[in-house]
Amino acid sequence: MNFDARIHKLAAILQRHDCPAIAMVPGPNFFYLTGVRLGLMERPTILVVTAAGEVHAAIPALEKDMWTARMPQARTVFWQDADGYADALARLARQTGLTRLAVEGGRMRHFEAAALARAFGTAPEDGTDMLLPLRLNKDASEIAAIEKAVQISEDALAATLKQIGAGLTETEIRSRLLINMLERGADGAAFDLIVLAGPAAADCHGVPSSDRRLKRGDTLLFDFGATLNGYSADITRTYFCEEIPQEHRAFYEAVQEANRLGRHMTSPGVTPHDLDTAVQQALSDAGFAADIRHKLGHGLGLDIHEAPQLMRGNHAPLEAGMVITIEPGLYRPGVLGVRIEDDVLVTEDGARSLTQLPREPQVIG
Repeated sequence: MNFDARIHKLAAILQRHDCPAIAMVPGPNFFYLTGVRLGLMERPTILVVTAAGEVHAAIPALEKDMWTARMPQARTVFWQDADGYADALARLARQTGLTRLAVEGGRMRHFEAAALARAFGTAPEDGTDMLLPLRLNKDASEIAAIEKAVQISEDALAATLKQIGAGLTETEIRSRLLINMLERGADGAAFDLIVLAGPAAADCHGVPSSDRRLKRGDTLLFDFGATLNGYSADITRTYFCEEIPQEHRAFYEAVQEANRLGRHMTSPGVTPHDLDTAVQQALSDAGFAADIRHKLGHGLGLDIHEAPQLMRGNHAPLEAGMVITIEPGLYRPGVLGVRIEDDVLVTEDGARSLTQLPREPQVIG
């Protein structure tokens, strides 16, 4: 990965917004720009990129060896726990020569922003919206990483489906899925894996239970993904245990057709507004308007949910290199929920689904 090119990309964004610099903390943008993965702890860990393309940082001393090896080009102030971080941030401010900067408002905590305000002498601006284009279009290495995470995820689910059936609890099924992902090379789960049976699947982001057991005729919804080298998959499939109740087939097939329409429409120049409107209208026309609960999808990369948001009101056209989810769903409380989610790459002349799992109604167990 060419991290220098990414720094210059951010510098160009800062120049367009007449912003002298932006400060970030460990997270997806920090990793994208440095290749360094650190956790948010009690110790402020600050990366500053200027509109001139300079890289400055204030880093806890215990990370010195790793940081120096990975980011030798950064002008770094290191600080010890015993000394505290206030003086280090003041030195960082003097080193940059700036009195104005933006911060990664969607990620940075209040105490870090307040400490920067004291060090730089002015309250920082919120640079959340300014950062949105930074990771919008994926390069070849990012696409390959997401594809690998998708492959691991799909292989793990295929193995899991052979191991489960009526009588198992949601948490037992989830554990088998996680083990199968780890055995196939995943660094871990991209998020808390969702496995919901029967009426519980009507809760869009429900929590698996050790009390709910899969029964004949239940839907079984998996919302899952592996993470690998920082990049993740985000996939949803819904199955039926042993049989498909006749009254549920039309419900499923409406979601299946909406998913097909969304993938078919995805192309450069199409707006998320038009995409979401068309797909939701298809669900409504099928007779299920009352069972719609959410937008069509979202961007996918280092964050599970990132720009662009596939929803009405977003009129910014899709562009080649974006990776998005197409995930229509229908939810009837107390009865069932169905969602089919694919990870889709916008290409120069259309789109390509990175997920290949079957979408047709399937019986397991």
